[in-house]
Formats: sequence, structure tokens, C-alpha cells
Amino acid sequence: MANNNTPKQRRGFKEFVRKLLVSLKRNPSIIPMLATVASFLLFSLNLASISNTTVKINSNNMGQCEFVGMLLSILTMVVFLNCFPKRQKPNYIMIAIYFVMTGVLIFVDTVYLSRIDTAISAPDTPFDATGADSFILTAQSVITVHIILLIVCVALVALLPLYSKLIKKINTSIEVEGNEDMAAIELTDDAE
Repeated sequence: MANNNTPKQRRGFKEFVRKLLVSLKRNPSIIPMLATVASFLLFSLNLASISNTTVKINSNNMGQCEFVGMLLSILTMVVFLNCFPKRQKPNYIMIAIYFVMTGVLIFVDTVYLSRIDTAISAPDTPFDATGADSFILTAQSVITVHIILLIVCVALVALLPLYSKLIKKINTSIEVEGNEDMAAIELTDDAE
């Protein structure tokens, strides 16, 4: 049986990691973008549980909170794409809009979460959150994780100048065999 862990395969993985680091050095805003996409996907893929919870509890402003949450989840991604244009300085107005929209999202999620907590903890609650209405607990946990992810997104955007400097210090150069013996090439104008 042949050994599947050949040096070429190991070098392929190292090359993949090196290319990933090079792309991160060129565009470190990929990291908060991935966090923003993850928070959007978490909210949108669990929208059925959130909608069922809104219908079942039917408390004040739950529908508006759900609508604003979905709308701002989409819009924060669009705004983020305009925050860090390629090969240009960051657009500080868009970054401020991103922070405001994310703050509103956190507020809306907090209001929604408080409505769920109030409905579940009421003494005469008609909901069976562990049985037929288990989607309420799913929505509660999704909203909690969504708030945490949004806070992480804000921290990643705010700390981007710090960790982008650290990423740029990573050595991604390739050592080529035989280069250590080469003399320096002198570039002088011989056409005189």
C-alpha cells in the first residue's frame, strides 16, 4: 500500500496556508466580513423558528423586531462591502453606518429576546417550550447567539487596524533552494 502522505501533498497544504495568509495580508477585512456573513446566515437560516415564535407569542413589537432584524442583517452586509474598497482608504462614513446598523440590530434582538423571556416566564404561560412549542427555545438560543456574533463583528471591525498590522508581519516568502548562493545583481546603467 502506498504512503498517501507524500512530500508533495504536505507541500500542497503548506502552499494553501501560505496563499491564504497572503490573501489575508492583502485584504484583512475578510475576517470581519466572514463574521458578518456568519451572523446573517445564522439569523436567516433559523427564520422559520423565529417566525413561528412571533406567531405563537404575538407580543408587542415582535413582528417589527423580526422584520427590522432581517432587513438590517441584509443591509449590514451591503454596507460592509462599501466600508473597505479595494486598494483605497477605508470609507469611514460607511463604517459609522455599519456600527449604527449593528447597534440597532443588537437593540432589536434584545427587545425580541425580552419578549420571549417574558412570555416563557409568565406564571400562566400557555406555551410548552420543551414540547410542541420547542421552536421557542430554538429562537431564543438563535437570537442569543446572533447578539454575541454581532458583538464579535463590531469588535473585529473596531480592532481591524491592530490585527491587520500583526497579520502583515507574518512571513509568507518562499525559500527557493539554491538562492542562498546567489550574489546580488548590480543594476547600473551600462549604456554610457
